Amino acid sequence: MFEDLLGGINDLLWGYVLIAVLIGLGLIFTILTRFAQFTYIPEMFRVLFDKRTISAKGKKGTSAFQAFTISTASRVGTGNLAGVASAIAAGGPGAVFWMWVIALLGGATSFIESTLAQVYKVPDKNQYRGGPAYYIEKGLKKRWLGIVFAVIITFTYGLVFNSVQSNTIRLAFEESFGINPGWAAVILTILTALVIFGGLRSIARVTQFIIPIMAILYVLLALYILAANYAAIPEMFQLIFLNAFGLREIAGGGFGAAIMMGIKRGLFSNEAGMGSAPNAAATAEVTHPVKQGLIQTLGVFIDTLVICSATALIILTTEGYAGSSLQGIQITQSAFETQIGPWASVFVAVAIFLFAYSSILGNYYYGETNIQFIKSSKTALTIYRVAVLLMVIFGAMQTFDLVWSMADLSMAIMALINLYAIAMLSKVAYMALQDYRRQKKQGKDPVFYRDHLEGVSGMEYWGRDQTSYKEGGK
Repeated sequence: MFEDLLGGINDLLWGYVLIAVLIGLGLIFTILTRFAQFTYIPEMFRVLFDKRTISAKGKKGTSAFQAFTISTASRVGTGNLAGVASAIAAGGPGAVFWMWVIALLGGATSFIESTLAQVYKVPDKNQYRGGPAYYIEKGLKKRWLGIVFAVIITFTYGLVFNSVQSNTIRLAFEESFGINPGWAAVILTILTALVIFGGLRSIARVTQFIIPIMAILYVLLALYILAANYAAIPEMFQLIFLNAFGLREIAGGGFGAAIMMGIKRGLFSNEAGMGSAPNAAATAEVTHPVKQGLIQTLGVFIDTLVICSATALIILTTEGYAGSSLQGIQITQSAFETQIGPWASVFVAVAIFLFAYSSILGNYYYGETNIQFIKSSKTALTIYRVAVLLMVIFGAMQTFDLVWSMADLSMAIMALINLYAIAMLSKVAYMALQDYRRQKKQGKDPVFYRDHLEGVSGMEYWGRDQTSYKEGGK
């Protein structure tokens, strides 16, 4: 009964509201930034390894690379392996195309929100804090709405999304090792507790180590499978496009399912516009807000266009998604096992454990920084940490459909608030981009000060006496 109610509300929000807003704003941001998410791809890689910000040692924030790995820790996880599988199972192969669409347009949305996070970030002891709650308060002058967002993102990421992660780990280990859900819950909860009580730098150290290694290993294995099935790849792309636009799907109602599931799972995976990644983007020590906007856009592309696409093509080559009794990650495990043997299912189980575990840590931080926005309280933080651990246990013990329905609903509410905020503040991000372009044309490595944005108020940082970088640096 409860699951049916959640499903009905989700169909209303996703079918008639959020999809139109996501695609519409993505198009507007793409045009107004002059297709920055495409034209600046080489610059994205350059600033990711910017020598002036590669290390945050001796500075307040994390390095640009660490901020990238924190946000990627949340992006790269169940969405890439389990989310893709569930999208294809429910929406057909055409859902993959709509995942690509929301990533390509979402790149511009991600650029706007992450640039705003840097513009309005605030210094806090030995780090920076920022994100939608902060730019809503300081840019829109609506602290009440910032508090509403802070509560929702804390609930969505710290609690609901972490139940999705633990549920996926449980399903994977149940499929490969037959591990009892109770034991899976206990082990995962202990491992989570060991890190979240260590704070942001502990999270950064763990994610900086886990994400690059596991992402590379997973992509290499996926590429190996695709290379072994190279003759089938054109057929798989044809299948995706035909199902995305085919008359048969439109007549049968599958067209709408493909769009809804593709965009739902695409947003869950790459988070562009949801308002989550800006929390990580704000922590970075960079010389210009646009640099972190570009880095987070790169994260969207890597997540969906590379990792999700690899997973989707492998699943489609096996056709195991059609009429299967398996759920989510189990479909992906079955596809890998079909291609290269039983050991591949074990590899996917280990990979999803590390991806989902790192996502739990990244998700936890999003809640922590928003609790600090509402009120700096050790008691509130301790209660939140306990609640996170309880939801990890809850997710591991619940059904697949329940945890994903909860995630879809809370994600939709959070995204709508953030999309409203960045639409209202997008002019600030455009001005920052214009400043960046101006300095690049002058042959400079762009450096930002708040007086560069004439008429914009609410910035607590970026004063000429606060930054350690000088204009005109190379």
